[in-house]
Amino acid sequence: MVDATSYPVIERRPLFERHRELHGLDSAFSDLREAADGLSRGRRGGLLAFTGSAGLGKTTLLTEARVRAVARGCTVLSGHGGENEQGVAFRLVRRLLQPALAAMEEPERRELLGSWYDIVAAALGIEAQDAAHVPDPTAVRDGLDWVLTRLAVRRAPLVLLLDDMHWADEESLSWLASFAPRAEDLPLLIVVAYRPDELPPGAAVFRSLAERHGNRPYSLAPLTAGGVARILRDELGQQAEDGFCGECWAITGGSPFETVELAVRLGERRVRGTRRDVPVLRELASAVKGPGLAERLQRLGTPTVRFAWAAAVLGTAIPRELAATIAVVGSEQADEATEKLRAARILAEGQGPGGVLEFAHPLIATAVYRAIPPGLRVGLHNAAAEAIRTAGLGAAAAARHLLEVPCEGNSEAVACLREAAREFLRAGAPEAAQRVLTRALREPPAQEDRAALLYELAGSTFLIEPTATVGYLRAALAEPVITDELRASIVYRLTQALAHTDRVAEAASVAEQEARLTSHPRIRLRMLADHFQWSQCRTDEPDSAARSRRLAKLAGRLTGRGPEERSILGLRAWDALLRGEPRDTVLRYAGDALRGGLSWTDEHRGFEVPVSVALTFMYCDQPRRAEELFTQGIAECEAKGWRGSHLALGQTLFGYIRHHRGSLAEAEQLVREGLRIADRVDEGVPAQWFAVGILIQILLARGRTPEARRLADAHGYGKVVPNAVIYPDPRTVYAELLLAEGRHGEAADLLLDVGEWLESRAWRNPAWCPWRLDLAAALAPTAPEQAARLAAEAVARAREFGAPSAVGQALRTQAEVAVGAAALEPYAEAVTHLERSPAAYELARALIGQGAALFRNGQPHEAADRLYRGLEGAVHCGAEGLAARARKELATAGLRPLPLRYAQTDTLTAQERRAAEMTARSHSTAVVAKELHLTEQGVRQLLSSAYRKIGTDATGLAAALEHFPRPRPSGARE
Repeated sequence: MVDATSYPVIERRPLFERHRELHGLDSAFSDLREAADGLSRGRRGGLLAFTGSAGLGKTTLLTEARVRAVARGCTVLSGHGGENEQGVAFRLVRRLLQPALAAMEEPERRELLGSWYDIVAAALGIEAQDAAHVPDPTAVRDGLDWVLTRLAVRRAPLVLLLDDMHWADEESLSWLASFAPRAEDLPLLIVVAYRPDELPPGAAVFRSLAERHGNRPYSLAPLTAGGVARILRDELGQQAEDGFCGECWAITGGSPFETVELAVRLGERRVRGTRRDVPVLRELASAVKGPGLAERLQRLGTPTVRFAWAAAVLGTAIPRELAATIAVVGSEQADEATEKLRAARILAEGQGPGGVLEFAHPLIATAVYRAIPPGLRVGLHNAAAEAIRTAGLGAAAAARHLLEVPCEGNSEAVACLREAAREFLRAGAPEAAQRVLTRALREPPAQEDRAALLYELAGSTFLIEPTATVGYLRAALAEPVITDELRASIVYRLTQALAHTDRVAEAASVAEQEARLTSHPRIRLRMLADHFQWSQCRTDEPDSAARSRRLAKLAGRLTGRGPEERSILGLRAWDALLRGEPRDTVLRYAGDALRGGLSWTDEHRGFEVPVSVALTFMYCDQPRRAEELFTQGIAECEAKGWRGSHLALGQTLFGYIRHHRGSLAEAEQLVREGLRIADRVDEGVPAQWFAVGILIQILLARGRTPEARRLADAHGYGKVVPNAVIYPDPRTVYAELLLAEGRHGEAADLLLDVGEWLESRAWRNPAWCPWRLDLAAALAPTAPEQAARLAAEAVARAREFGAPSAVGQALRTQAEVAVGAAALEPYAEAVTHLERSPAAYELARALIGQGAALFRNGQPHEAADRLYRGLEGAVHCGAEGLAARARKELATAGLRPLPLRYAQTDTLTAQERRAAEMTARSHSTAVVAKELHLTEQGVRQLLSSAYRKIGTDATGLAAALEHFPRPRPSGARE
């Protein structure tokens, strides 16, 4: 099956001196075909690259690749970059995938794209149901991965032919570089061709990817003198003399393109190829490219020249009618010009609907475009922009041409550029949006439109250049014409940008100042909410207690009638939690905040408050409610295409909830996924700080201290402390790592600083930050009395808060720092509290500690019961280090571990085991999803369940599966 992508129809000719490259193609196609037929278990697909300077035959080689791929029953999709189209985001992606999608009926297309439809619609150039969605770039890349993966599976084996990648747009090139490694696990071969010296600076990842594949890329060499002679004699006859052929080789430098073009023209002149024909050879050679080609074009007549120029301005996939409109020629003249240009081997018929045209070779397109007089070229671009808009081909397509036109205060041009920016943002291409909006600002816009345009420009830079965002927003606020609603939106975005550039204090100050200035009650509430939020996030807040009092007073007067009031109530719930107010108070405010709903994707309010409200339920020992809110919030973000930092933080904190419940293996998987997403977005985003800290805590709980150290060192964790409040507190987490390494003195010094900071803010809840408990553990070996006092203070604070998990954890630490029989009572009470909590890991830890204490105090029977229960809990939680301690204590007591009860009943389902086995063999989630006919999210859920049952994660999966019972055959459906 062949695609209908626009592609020049080039006469197929024999390929000389390309045996190595053709053998590479044949071998790759054979491997692909065998893998698709299930005859090979090796690598299924991959990447094949052909490189070389202009004219060395890359396009011809890809044409031959198409023929050979089709002959082997492969589906072929193709596309190519355009020299003047690099600024059009996802142009190459559209050229590649649109024909396959256009051939489908709408139901089939929607079924293929699934929930990704609206997210990738703009990038693919199809109409979305909700055109207001502005997905983040990460979501668009993930969606394109999904589309191509499903196409590869459905139309296997699939071959992608991508020419002129040095001219590919930045967004397509970036996506391809990230997707290409997955091709090895799919029935998919990607064949690319490019000029290595002309790849853009941003293509470093693509270049390194192409050059990593063994003997790939294939670097094309010029033809030898013998190769040039064979081409000439195929065209002119065997009588062509060696001297004539040698002269042709010297003139062309062995370029296959120039050699073939010369041979065809010599044949048309009926040249025999003797020494006497050398002057004719030189004359024709000058007309193959550059100025000579321009002179040859001029001889075809003015209407034909204008039509060719219009085609060159349009670039590739040239609609005949559109070129005629720009050239101002009638349809008959356009038809005549097309025939002349085709006969002159300048234009070729494209393989696409609507009679599109293509230049016969990129070198010809470049020569024709550069031959257009500069002044006339500007006029043609202007005419192209107008014609494209009139034809309804979209503002983004027109904007490319407006970028080539001088600024002249044209309001229509400004409107077109702003609409193009919206299209680019919906396509997940903020850099492209920034380009066109910057150009619109220079036009310039009307005075009344400047503030709105600056706000849009700030929005386009927010994810890629937040420092520039601050400048644009400050300029917008300085504009004399601005509405109250727009001003409020600008201020909110400004506070976000300041906070994201680690200027939280400035963000809080801006919001507070705006709250004083505005006379609109609702906007004032909104600004106050922003002020309280960013103040709370400051690590250096000067008077935290005063801010808490103001927040409490304001919240006490509110009922949650609108989103502004609910935000303030949510902030009050979080502040009450940090201060250690009674759990019932925290839950009451959290419930009031949720009554009426808190959106995670309100672009004018952010998702910090909804996340904080959801976490209050976790700290208050209601993790199921917290998980429900996170599930809803993450789904809301995914549906809107927010799969960058929003999804990273949501995934990470969902794992944090599982960590609090004691599901350590599943928590680790979730947090690692959150960290992976955060790393893809950018370095230093807040989500990365959250993920690294939580993952360190999980690894420590699992007994993997060296791995936790490597993670901390890799991210500089513990060395740099951000100006924003992060939880768990980074310094406390780092102190816990030091404690696990036996570095008690360093940990104590660090924790004393943390305690001083938290006490200055009156944040006294040990459920949120257990610094007193950690400090007690650090001081116990050298200052036991001080350790006991700290633990007792933490117990008192935990009782004031009232969550059983917090009280139990504090009591367990109090018991650990106690001496002799004094530990028994707090251990017993800790177990009682933790049994009423969802904190399974903390319960296992307390049981094992209690068991050890009971044995040392002469109560072996009670000790055995606690140690067995603790061991079972530790294994179930995935806490390998804690389980090892339990076994050691049992051995010290002269006891052998009993078979674990849960392992006899909590067996893996067939699907869970299959997913786990494939993952253990390093198969990607996408491959597992295809094999099991599930979504990737479904696979992750299966793996989470399997990890929880086995008590391990991906790192120990292969070994664990060997000893875990296989599911019994059953007729029940899963």
